[in-house]
Amino acid sequence: MAHILVVDDERNIVKGIKFSLEQDGMKVDTAYDGEEALQLVRDNVYDLVILDVMLPKLEGTDVCREIREFSAVPVVMVTAKGDDMDKIMGLEYGADDYITKPFNILELKARIKAILRRAAKVPQATKAHVVSVRGVSIDTEARRVFVSDGEIYLTAKEYDLLEFLMNNAGKVYTREALLLELWGADNTGDVRTVDVHVRRLREKIEENPSDPKYIYTKWGVGYYFR
Repeated sequence: MAHILVVDDERNIVKGIKFSLEQDGMKVDTAYDGEEALQLVRDNVYDLVILDVMLPKLEGTDVCREIREFSAVPVVMVTAKGDDMDKIMGLEYGADDYITKPFNILELKARIKAILRRAAKVPQATKAHVVSVRGVSIDTEARRVFVSDGEIYLTAKEYDLLEFLMNNAGKVYTREALLLELWGADNTGDVRTVDVHVRRLREKIEENPSDPKYIYTKWGVGYYFR
């Protein structure tokens, strides 16, 4: 049973999401401000957090940033604004996905289920347990990443991106292809989502992110690992 935390200061929205997810057999906790949400994530093990951007006491982006200091739980940011900057800032702080209000509950549930499926996906028996390329190693079963023998922390989506590129080293993927591969066909996001995650990943694994030696840009085409 998936354990979900829903965070929004609009109680009717929280009530509706909670009811719908519980109808699908999920366990749902709720919070109405940022401080309460952060404490719940510290005290519990969640499979996913649905987090509104605009919250009392502590904004959603700040909550997401603090969560990323100690947890890799997938986070879906929710924004009432149509402003792209809200979405991008959420991704910058470590969110895995975003959805804009007003949203269709069926779309939200589809995104939740897609994220949970990816998180629960077991590597195929034929896949190497450890993949290593010039000092970067990933343990595909434990989903751990090491650079020059030191472990580094990645969000769930950053890890998915790195594993996919490393398993397909040398092959160039467009941003559209990466969006489809990693976020799924039911995602309505734009390609800047990919750019944000590539930038964050470079900041974590590259010695000099502005002059990368692992994740390269093929100008006018996309990204590749070598």
